[in-house]
Amino acid sequence: MKKIRKFIISAIFLSLISGCAGYEPIFGSKNVQFVIVDHSIEGDQVLGNKLYSKLHGLSDANKSNYEASSLEFLINISKEKVAISKDTTGKILQYKISLNTKVEVEDVSLNAIILNQTFNNSLTYKSQTQYSDTLKLEKRLIETLINNTYQELIVKLSQLLAST
Repeated sequence: MKKIRKFIISAIFLSLISGCAGYEPIFGSKNVQFVIVDHSIEGDQVLGNKLYSKLHGLSDANKSNYEASSLEFLINISKEKVAISKDTTGKILQYKISLNTKVEVEDVSLNAIILNQTFNNSLTYKSQTQYSDTLKLEKRLIETLINNTYQELIVKLSQLLAST
């Protein structure tokens, strides 16, 4: 009886796992086919280059694709760090870091701006006992914010490029 029960549970479990095979997101990065012809970065150059390198990696994958759209990017990115809570002695307990990114995308073949949007992302974090730990945490959160901006931009581009 126990062997039959284990067999049935295993069969159900296996069928549930295999049913998820082949899942692909609707607006995945594979659906976005573009080549970056030119770019410019304004504001924080380091953060702008991090975002551009992610886009450039996706663009390089489409270099041999003749159906890929030729795009120009203008990235204007800025970071703002604000103390949101302090203790009675004035020591900062919590910060809020915001990443404001304005992206303008021009389709070279159409000679038209297809995207002009601002992406705002922010996170809060607690001040650590060691200042170096606070800086490490801030650096990780900035990477997370850049990734979030990149994902939002890719979704927006996939919607726009699918409609053209």
